[in-house]
Amino acid sequence: MTKRIKGVVQGAEREFSLFLIAGVFLGIAQSVDSSTLANYLKEHIGMMILQRTALEFPRELPGLLVVLVIGALSFLGGDVRICVLANLIAAAGMYVLGILPAQYIYVIPVIFVYSLGLHMFMPLSGSIGMSYANPGETGKILGKLSSVSNIAIVLSSAALYALYRFVHIGFRTAFTIGATAFIISAVLLALIRPKKIVRAKKRYIFRKEYRLYYWLCMIYGARKQIFLTFGPWALVDVFHRPVATMTMLFFIVAVIGIFVKPWIGHLIDKVGEKFVLSAEAFLFFFTCLGYVFAESIFRPSLAILFIYVCYVADFTLDSVGMARITYMKKIALKPEDVSPSLSLGISLDHVVTIFLPILGGLAWKSGGAGGYRYVFLGGAVIAMINFISCRMIKEPAAVAQSSASEAS
Repeated sequence: MTKRIKGVVQGAEREFSLFLIAGVFLGIAQSVDSSTLANYLKEHIGMMILQRTALEFPRELPGLLVVLVIGALSFLGGDVRICVLANLIAAAGMYVLGILPAQYIYVIPVIFVYSLGLHMFMPLSGSIGMSYANPGETGKILGKLSSVSNIAIVLSSAALYALYRFVHIGFRTAFTIGATAFIISAVLLALIRPKKIVRAKKRYIFRKEYRLYYWLCMIYGARKQIFLTFGPWALVDVFHRPVATMTMLFFIVAVIGIFVKPWIGHLIDKVGEKFVLSAEAFLFFFTCLGYVFAESIFRPSLAILFIYVCYVADFTLDSVGMARITYMKKIALKPEDVSPSLSLGISLDHVVTIFLPILGGLAWKSGGAGGYRYVFLGGAVIAMINFISCRMIKEPAAVAQSSASEAS
């Protein structure tokens, strides 16, 4: 792993190296979030399915507002400076989660603040990362960044597993570790000398030429609830998996990601976004069916192992999301459209994520002990819609030809 990090960083300019190392600490924070949050909400707060899905409203609302927030913060003078603030906000939110009284009412505003920091960083990190890429290598550079972050997630997940399994740390200690990682990331980002880039005159950009990108973002908003909310909750609530098991599963996801993410980045550059995004939708369809039929097909001991496979596959497939970022860059009419368009894409995907979880929660509860299957059947339908939509993506040559004809 050390050799892989060295290979990525070697020869990189100072700013890119700082951005890369900041990604390492973000990976540590991410491992705390992804391996701990579901168990924290179930075991510490005592949430049931409807409470958990209702919490998605304040957790996802910042994503809907992010285009407005980032636009309002444009006076800070660049994406990097906004990312510094985003990490500090996330650090504050994660730390307070660890010291909250075990009451639902207190979680709502804190999860909003924490999520606001995360969502501010999401679109800008892709824009910053692509600014360091050579022509035709945007997928490659994003793959490298994701790979380095995954190495950090692997190491930190392993450490967390050991701490949970043998030292028996509590949620407060875990969240303090994550908050510290966010702060270190903010310090590293603050040391970056931002590139001089042309800023859009408008804070918010909505163009009809980008309508398919907007639609793909909205579909992703529905799709991501499976791996962010319902997949982990099925393991914690239905199959009663402890936090150490969730941490180990996330460790496996991270190990796979070290190799898969750079490969996906290479695949994007080689065969294009249409193939990559379509393949993800196709595979996600069968992942959802795995959640639905595992208990019916296998005996209990094998069923839970199969659910583990679905969980790992679900998280791994999300790596394909970088293809939407590179697609946006390819279809952008102007370079300065990219960053605000990515921000708008984040906001649009949250139009769906704010309301869909509560519908899924109602379906889950109404179905009794097997109600979770209805949620994953819905996920399979979403996968089919996503596949059909991805087939509408124009190949790079077609995009260029279309843009040229419109310009003339």
